[in-house]
Amino acid sequence: MAFASVRRVLVSDGIDPCCREILQGGGLQVVERPTLSPAELIAELQDCEGLIVRSATKVTADVIGAAEKLRVVGRAGTGLDNVDLEAAARRGVAVLNTPSGNSISAAELTCGMIMCLARQIPQATASMKAGKWERKKFLGTELSGKTLGILGLGRIGREVATRMRSEGRRIIGYDPEISPTFSASYGIQQLPLEEVWPRSDYITVHTPLLPSTTGLLNDRTFAQCKRGVRVVNCARGGIVDEGALLRALQSGQCAGAALDVFTEEPPRDRALVEHENVICCPHLGASTGEAQRRCGAEIAGRLVGLVKGDAPAGAVNAEALAPAWSPHNKPWVLLAEALGALLRAWAGAPKGSVQVVTQGAHLQNAGSSLLPAVVAGLLRDASRAVEVTSSNVELLMEEAGFSVTASHSPVAPGDVGACGLLTVTLAAAPFQVTGVVQDNGPALQALNGAPFKPAVPLRRGVPLLVYRAVPASPEELSVLSDLLAQRGVEMLSCQAAAELSGVPWHVAALSSELPSLEAWAPHVTQAFQVAF
Repeated sequence: MAFASVRRVLVSDGIDPCCREILQGGGLQVVERPTLSPAELIAELQDCEGLIVRSATKVTADVIGAAEKLRVVGRAGTGLDNVDLEAAARRGVAVLNTPSGNSISAAELTCGMIMCLARQIPQATASMKAGKWERKKFLGTELSGKTLGILGLGRIGREVATRMRSEGRRIIGYDPEISPTFSASYGIQQLPLEEVWPRSDYITVHTPLLPSTTGLLNDRTFAQCKRGVRVVNCARGGIVDEGALLRALQSGQCAGAALDVFTEEPPRDRALVEHENVICCPHLGASTGEAQRRCGAEIAGRLVGLVKGDAPAGAVNAEALAPAWSPHNKPWVLLAEALGALLRAWAGAPKGSVQVVTQGAHLQNAGSSLLPAVVAGLLRDASRAVEVTSSNVELLMEEAGFSVTASHSPVAPGDVGACGLLTVTLAAAPFQVTGVVQDNGPALQALNGAPFKPAVPLRRGVPLLVYRAVPASPEELSVLSDLLAQRGVEMLSCQAAAELSGVPWHVAALSSELPSLEAWAPHVTQAFQVAF
């Protein structure tokens, strides 16, 4: 077991005592050292194989690089913006989280914020404590008949919708990763963003902090909102542009804001905190006894299970967990994710049914373990870091609007599949990819049944250009190579599939991705790029 060497765990943030008790009950030594500086954190980790944090500790690339014994990081909560996942993957450090542990607490705080915005409860309380009686000043507004716009329809967004639904109140929302049919089951009408802004009386955000969501509410989008819109952010600081929010408050475009999170915590710029129409909390979304006990117990249980060799529930970086798989299984898991990514690049976002078929005696029972990796590839998108585990794969597929079934096909003696084949097919369209493991690495064996001989290696860091064109010849390849060179890209190799019918497929390994595929080669009938 690759994680059996974990013996000592550092808990560097304040976490419920049940976490320590479960870790110790699992035979692990526990060191509790809250509020460490980066240098102190690195020093403590020199003798620890495990680390458990909340949101305060920053597990940076420098920390991961300096902690040579570190094998696993546990995040007691959902957000992972304080953990460098790429650095962890490079070092083979597993990262676990508890995505559902604080959902209810965060949703309830959001609903409380909305209520407080409607009736100015905190301001009225402060006025009373100052010895005043200002009934006329705190004229509120009813929530009945109002429209709530929810941006981000994951667990917390859906919990908010469930609690805020009532007669005369309308819930609309936006999430490009969740199907409208699925969100409709929670009473949420999905709309394009440009339609959410002008219809919402209240807007609450529940997205991760990504480049695509940073500054989601800004000067331009505030201008599209109803005058007097009210805004809630209990997700992550930075999703709402704080400067734009302050300007909207000052102009009256925004009538009030409720903030639990800030770009800088604690905020040194006090302009928003001190604005009379802003209510705020010091990042209390998960600060309930129930949430802390759930998160503490869940992350400790998952870490103990990982050390004992159980299935890695809550693992968010499958690549980092690859060493935990047997040397035989690891390349097949990498192949499964690569084929999913290739199919996504070729066919776009999957819809409907996806079929995963294994061949070969040693893959007879591998379908269930390969399925999460296939889904991780199918969900790959530059705007979102996809976290796919055995525990959340069903939910992610349901949200994205597709399903995956795994089956095994027996092979006859001497069949090429006897050595093992993995095929992924979009049932509703002619998109099929088949892969093998060769030289202990993943390789593409066929596209829509047209085989490549030999199979094309699928290497990390080597982007592939997949295209259909006239049969290859030295002259033709020279022309294509020149066209690529004009765009600063070198063709490292090129293979053509056996022609079954029509124009054959080619796969070229490139030194870097093409900036654009538009009109790069007029005789190419179809082309897409994929990187692993």
